Amino acid sequence: MKRLILAVLLALPLAAPTIVMADPGSSCHFHGKKMATESTVLQCASKRKASLIEAGKLEKSWASVQPATIALVDGKKAKEWRVIYQNPTASDSAKSSLYLFFTPPGNFIAANHTGN
Repeated sequence: MKRLILAVLLALPLAAPTIVMADPGSSCHFHGKKMATESTVLQCASKRKASLIEAGKLEKSWASVQPATIALVDGKKAKEWRVIYQNPTASDSAKSSLYLFFTPPGNFIAANHTGN
């Protein structure tokens, strides 16, 4: 019986969930339904843009680009925050606009160059 208990105790760390480190852009995670302020969404958009640059999904020229507009818009399911960045120096003119979408409380939804 003592050996069984010892075996179980030794096996517990192996069964414990693994600690997962979040990426830098995910520090903006909110619970509840309280509407985020524009400044909170802009901070989260800046962090998300930086993480996209770091991951190589955006050109480095986006680093100094500031938000052009922020608005609460009708999304597919509900209201969403939309932050638009304009980069006239982007190498691909079809990708000169960056759209970041957030839930009303400020959680990241998606990023794209089409606005859809």
